Amino acid sequence: MKGVLLAGGSAQRLRPLTKVTNKHLLPVYKKPMIYYPLETLLNAGIKDILIVTGGEHIGHFFNLLGTGKEWGARFSYEIQEGSGGTGAALLLAEKFVNDREFMVILGDNVVSENVGRFVDDFKKDKERFKAKVLIAKVNDPEKYGVVTFKGKKIVDIVEKPKKPKSNYVNTGLWMFLPEVFTLLKNLKKSPRGEYEVTDVLSHYVKNDQLSYSILKSQWTDAGSFESLYKATVLMKKLEDKEMQKKKAKK
Repeated sequence: MKGVLLAGGSAQRLRPLTKVTNKHLLPVYKKPMIYYPLETLLNAGIKDILIVTGGEHIGHFFNLLGTGKEWGARFSYEIQEGSGGTGAALLLAEKFVNDREFMVILGDNVVSENVGRFVDDFKKDKERFKAKVLIAKVNDPEKYGVVTFKGKKIVDIVEKPKKPKSNYVNTGLWMFLPEVFTLLKNLKKSPRGEYEVTDVLSHYVKNDQLSYSILKSQWTDAGSFESLYKATVLMKKLEDKEMQKKKAKK
């Protein structure tokens, strides 16, 4: 399985921090934000990763990450011109994917568990389910894409509803078969003027082809000042727990 990391966008919600740099290069506790989604992919056994970002800061990304050799992986890069949304960014991965199933993660995702078992589940079920979304339970679902599920499938997904039907949300970590690119090419722009991956997920919902797995650990994005702070606190707490475990073993 290949990996696609989406790290574009203008990040208006994080101005003025993002006036001179890309959001995904901002610090989350002791690491640049982009390290966390990269580590999520790598820990799941995915070593061939495409990073999609805007042209303005691509040199910064390469200076930080290089070819992936130091990570025991291979990193490729694509430039997203303009702000066409997640759908437009994902389309840039078509040649890279090359008829393989792949995992997509948004660059502001902070996941603290190994998702490798979910990759294995997707591979086992890919004849029935053409896509998979990882979901998490949150206290403020109205800020995200809210999902409703029944059995092994997602039956509804609504972007930022005023009255959420559940507390489970789309984390921005998805798995697809390469046929998704055909759907992406037929997308229409959303009211925000962007091509949205959520519309592709909705297509799979209608056809009973979208499965899910629930993250057991804490999850957050880091796309606003509030969530950036939350992500930093989360990483600090996890480090403190690890330190306490090590001390207890001595």
